[in-house]
Amino acid sequence: MKTPGNVIPLSPDRSAEKLLLDLLAVPGGSGGEGAVAQLVRSRLLAAGIDASALKTDQAHRKSALAGGEVGNLVLRLPGTLKGPRRMFAAHLDTVPICIGAKPVKRGQRIVSADRQTGLGGDDRAGVAVLLSTVLDLVEKRLPHLPLTFLWTVQEEAGLHGARHVALGLLGKPALTFNFDGDFPARVTIGATGGYRMNIEIRGIASHAGGHPEKGVSAIAIAGLATADLVQNGWHGLVEKNGKRGTSNLGVIEGGAATNVVTNLVRIRAEARGHDPKFRQRIVTEIEKAFQRAAKLVRNDSGQCGTVAIVGRLDYESFCLPTNHPAVLAAQSAIEAEGFTPAINISNGGLDANWLSARGVPTVTLGCGQNNIHTSEEWLDLGEFHKARRIALRLAMGK
Repeated sequence: MKTPGNVIPLSPDRSAEKLLLDLLAVPGGSGGEGAVAQLVRSRLLAAGIDASALKTDQAHRKSALAGGEVGNLVLRLPGTLKGPRRMFAAHLDTVPICIGAKPVKRGQRIVSADRQTGLGGDDRAGVAVLLSTVLDLVEKRLPHLPLTFLWTVQEEAGLHGARHVALGLLGKPALTFNFDGDFPARVTIGATGGYRMNIEIRGIASHAGGHPEKGVSAIAIAGLATADLVQNGWHGLVEKNGKRGTSNLGVIEGGAATNVVTNLVRIRAEARGHDPKFRQRIVTEIEKAFQRAAKLVRNDSGQCGTVAIVGRLDYESFCLPTNHPAVLAAQSAIEAEGFTPAINISNGGLDANWLSARGVPTVTLGCGQNNIHTSEEWLDLGEFHKARRIALRLAMGK
């Protein structure tokens, strides 16, 4: 750790932690972010932000979820200092396991008192970083560059908020910083691309005891296809000829009784990869495996099942150059806080994927999240406050 540069006038840790606890306690899965957005809005208005400066777009009406309670929330502030506009982003939604979290502080951690739920630090910690930054700027009347704050919706369900954000509301930011992850000193400049698939297997129903030979089991087709993918190295971590990606059959639904040969199975799957061509190869191998399996399972009349696959690109991979102004600014702010920045490429999707794809180059910084998407999730308050200092420094151009 290096010696920090000029000190940033941050508000007391206790008030920021109270804000964070309040945000963590509000339920808000993908599409159900209304109460969280309202809490953010109410805190901004109470701090003196003019209501006309707050805008909400219609991203939720354009998403693949076909709806939601609210769109992205945007706040634009004119600068008291001259310079290119900077934007800060975080997503409002959490994954389902975090709904019902009861956040409590234990030492330098925040955990959920209900051990059956996650915490939702992904990404309420990022939401709190952005909100506390605005409050510090406004309440302390600190000098700052032209700024935009973007709180997105439906990130966890496929980055839909970032994908459909109304760019005209953002004010053409030149540098964007997304707060979502673990370590604030880790500068994520790129991320993998993700493709999702809905696989529908149709077999032929029959009585499993009286006439099993007349049926075609959709479950058997699914099992053979899965075994094919695993045995040939196309499931899980996929490494072929120097290329690398991942795939997963994540959800399987089908069957109603043990005495019926199952005639319908639905599977939700995904493929990820930084190389679009290799990711498409993984998708193709998944499709081939299911089509082969469908031909292998036949009844006594020679009939077989069918497979229908519908896929979509959730987000494309990206990677910013290490000399991009957003990367250099993030590294400078981290170093000014006395820490050593580390460049990172993510194997998960981020709002930065779609923001960068839509002409808003974005780096991502952490904010203390740990064991996300599990009931063991916890938030590191030391890293959270570090993220707050870095964000405020970036906003002030320090």
